[in-house]
Order: sequence, then C-alpha cells, then structure tokens
Amino acid sequence: MCSIIGYLGISPAAPIIVKGLKRMEYRGYDSVGVATFSEHHINVRKGVGKVLEVNKAVKLDELIGTIGIGHTRWATHGMVTDTNAHPHPSSSGEIAIVHNGIIENHEELKKELQTLGYTFKSQTDSEVIANLLQYNYDKTKEIKKSVVDTVAELKGNYAFVAVFQDGTLAAARLHEPLIIGVGREGYFISSDVLGFVEYTDEVIYPDNKEFVIIDSSGLKIFDFDANPVQHQITKVSKEFADAYKGQYAHYTLKEISEQPTTILNAGNKTKIEIDLASDLIKHARNLYITGSGTSYNAALIAKFLFSKYAKIKIDPLISSEVQFSPDIFEEKSILIAISQSGESADVLEAVNIAKKTGSKIISIVNMMTSSLVHQSSISIGLNCGPEIGVAATKSFTSQLVVLYKMVDKICDGCIELDLTKVSEAIKKILSNDSKIRDVANRLKDVSDIYVLGRGIHYPIASEGSLKLKELTYIHAEGLPGGELKHGPLALMDSNSYVLIINPNDSTYNDTLTSAREIKARGAKIIGISDKPSDVYDYWIDIPSITESLYPLIEIVPIQLLAYHAALEKDTDPDYPRNLAKSVTVK
Repeated sequence: MCSIIGYLGISPAAPIIVKGLKRMEYRGYDSVGVATFSEHHINVRKGVGKVLEVNKAVKLDELIGTIGIGHTRWATHGMVTDTNAHPHPSSSGEIAIVHNGIIENHEELKKELQTLGYTFKSQTDSEVIANLLQYNYDKTKEIKKSVVDTVAELKGNYAFVAVFQDGTLAAARLHEPLIIGVGREGYFISSDVLGFVEYTDEVIYPDNKEFVIIDSSGLKIFDFDANPVQHQITKVSKEFADAYKGQYAHYTLKEISEQPTTILNAGNKTKIEIDLASDLIKHARNLYITGSGTSYNAALIAKFLFSKYAKIKIDPLISSEVQFSPDIFEEKSILIAISQSGESADVLEAVNIAKKTGSKIISIVNMMTSSLVHQSSISIGLNCGPEIGVAATKSFTSQLVVLYKMVDKICDGCIELDLTKVSEAIKKILSNDSKIRDVANRLKDVSDIYVLGRGIHYPIASEGSLKLKELTYIHAEGLPGGELKHGPLALMDSNSYVLIINPNDSTYNDTLTSAREIKARGAKIIGISDKPSDVYDYWIDIPSITESLYPLIEIVPIQLLAYHAALEKDTDPDYPRNLAKSVTVK
C-alpha cells in the first residue's frame, strides 16, 4: 500500500513529485523518497517520516533534473528505516525503482542475483526489481527487452516505475493501479490521479500485464509479450483536484463535515446504473455482497435493508475470507462489491472468484477509474469527492445512501427516502460539536470502549467501534445488544465505557434494558439517542427521523467522537499508525 509517481518533462521534476506524493500520502506515510536523473546520474534522497518532514530534513524538492520518480511507503517487508525507504537503486546505481505491491518470489530471485554478484542493502521485496532489471539490462542493453524479461520472472501483484541511467522511464503493472497522465509539458505515471490531476486531466489506463516506456521520443505501451498496445486518452473529473483541507484542521474533520452535502450527491451521476442494478437484483437467483472494513459494515446494513424492505435474501461476505470458501458462489449469481478506492486487493480477489462462476458484478465505488470498475458489469459511483483521511467517513454514509436507493427502487418507494431531512439532521448533529468534545475529553485515559446496538444498529456499532480503534487506538468492540448475557457482561465494571446506540424506534426498550444491566455493573454509559434517559451518564442527542433512516445519521456523532478523542490523545486523525487508506496488498 504505497504511492508511486514518475515524471518526465520540461519542468524540474522534484517539486512536482514531492507535491504529488503529499497529495497521495493517505496511501502510505511511513517513509518517503525521490530519485531524479541529471547529467547521466541518478540521485536518490529518502528518509523516515511524512512527506513534509522528510522534505524539510533532506530537501527532496531540491534535487536537480526534469526526470524523476517518487514514493511514499506503507511497510510490508522490512522495518520502517531510511534504508528500506524507496526509491531503491540497483547495486550499480544505474537503475532506480519505486514499487507498490508484493513480489512473492523475491527471496528466490534475491539469492539468484546475489550469486551473480548483485548486492542488496534493504530488507524489502522491492529491491529485487531494481537488480533484476539491471541484470536483464546488462545482458541485452535494451530497456524494452529488460522489462519483458523482468516481468516474466516476477510473481505477485505489483506496479513499479523505474528510471534508467539514460533518463528513460519504464513502468509495469499487474493487479495494482497505474495511471499515465499526458500533459502539455510532460508525462506522469502514478498510482493515483491525485498525484498529477492539477497538471493534466488527460489520462491513459494501462491494462494488467502491460508496461510503459517514456523517453525523449514520447510514450509507448506494450503488453508483457512486447506487442505494441494502443489506448485512448480519456479525461478524469477535476473534482479530484479538490483535495485540500481548507479551513479545517484535518481532512478527517473536513470529510465528516461534508456529509450533509455528500449524502445528497451519492449516486446522482449514475442514476441509470442504479436502475439497471436494481432491475438485475430483482431477478437474481442468488445475491451476495462483499467489502472490507467499513465497506463490510455497509454490507451488513444492506442485509437488513434488502431483507426487510425488498424481501430479498442477501449474504454479506468479508472479502478477505472469500478465498477460503471459493465454492460459496452458485452459478449466475450477483455479487455487489463495495470499495471506496476500487483497488482493495481483498475485494478484487473476491470479485475474480465470483466471476469464475459466471456471476455478474455490481460495484459501488468512489473512484470510477479504478480496477474494480473495469471488473464490473455495472458500477455505481459514490460521487462524494476525494476522501483523504484514512478512516472512512463520508464514503461510508454515501455507500449507505446508494444501498438505500437501490432497495427503495426495488420496493417502489417503500423506504420513504427523504435525503433532505437526513441532510438537515446531520447538520444539527454537526452543530452539537461542543457536547461531543466534552465526552471525548472523558475518553482520554480509557483503555476499553464497547459500542452496543440492536437490529440494524448493530452494524453501526461495529462501524463506530472501528472508527474509535482507527483514530484513538483505544480497544473498542461492537456488540449486538442481545449478546450481552452470553459473555460480554463479564467485562463490565467501573472502568468500562459503553456507547449505546439507542434511537427511539422498535429497538429502544430492549436496548435501554441492556443499558440498565450494564449500568448495574458500574460501567459508564454514553447514550446516542433522540430521547433522554436517566440511565445515560452522558447523552449525545440526535434528531428524530424515520426509523429506517437512523443509520445514516447515528454514525456521525461517533465519527466526531472518535475524531475529538484522537485529538485528546494527541494522535493524528488523518494518518493513524500502521494503517493506509487503500489496501492494495493482501
């Protein structure tokens, strides 16, 4: 899970690369580095830390040259050290690479190359790409041939960009994102359009098993068998250039605060696709839905919605578990795949398994240029703009809105989906920020939080506990209310804090009973409800709304609570430790 970028043009490369890396930092922020080509020499600077920190320390953006590559890392192989940071030069220093993904046979290749005299400095799997390219180039003296020979030996999913000592850039992809930007003053190669969208909105999307060579003569694309490939230049939406915090202290707060608007926009650019998907689902023999993390919690909400309102059975699947039950998909089923980025390795693998059975894929995704979209029969866009904060916030509620719209279409408007009222309710919650900050202050020294919900509120409890874990590093656990007496009640004492999701709906009385049982054990109760109760030690009030729509609003105060608790604990809510936004490796 890293960001990679390359540039070849007429402007100084390093400032462009550093700026692109900063915009893609959500993909990885353990370490950062840049390499540029100048006067027949490749210069590398890198270090541990975030982009601005490392740039201040080693002056990444002052490297000379109009050709270069850059990288932000989320460690998979090797500790977070300066040596393990990218770019990685070959042992001769004549080639340098940046890499995203995993090389499964790197140990085997490394041993072979070491016996041939090639040396290694890092603990990473990535360095083997640099030396393997160097080995093949030493044999052939042809860049194209050296890339073909290299990718023929690599096993795993990867994308890499290499700079050669003559200033040529080469890049290849296999199941990891790689996008080419075509600008007036140069070419870009990146794992994300955010890396270059402010310079050009004209892009090319290489397919799997294709590689790119860019030099002074221009751009050429080939498949892994060295056959020339032609691609159309397409335009990307300029909305993804708008990835700035503005007046907000953090992207996470900005994205939480955007939800009154994003829930109104969700799916609006793909209304036809929603109609098509809904019609397809009506006639499905078997229906499944998959996602990872937050997207899986959205899938759990879908189970309630489809069952209660559309009278359709849908099986939620954790994407990373599908590979262990590959026979779960019956022939000619439908799989709904949910992913903000559309690049999640686990989701893509689940999709590939389903497609082998002839299943149709309906994707719900924010990045409409992603790998998941290319793998889908129908794709529905969240249309919520770039989400930079690692913890999903506005993308989650946008996913829910799309699912609500699909179900509402199938059941001919039975949900009473008034999104304007939802938007107004979220605005009221956001305006109640001071009370949530007071509660967050109480959580500064708490070690365990339990989040309890019943029925359709249980997936929100799971999502709420995930936000607390991600942002505050507090152990948090989502619990179904009825399961208290089957184990969790043993954990409740005077040191425990329990967050109760308890709107005044059909679950209210049972949930309140559970809260009293917890209170009797001495635990502190934080109630999220539109109705006050003496059982709550702290009450976060939410507006009353149609019963079916509570999940869309009750998650918002928990997002805010997690954000403010993170500040109280002096953690960075935008970049939680050990996590990356787009999990493109298994």
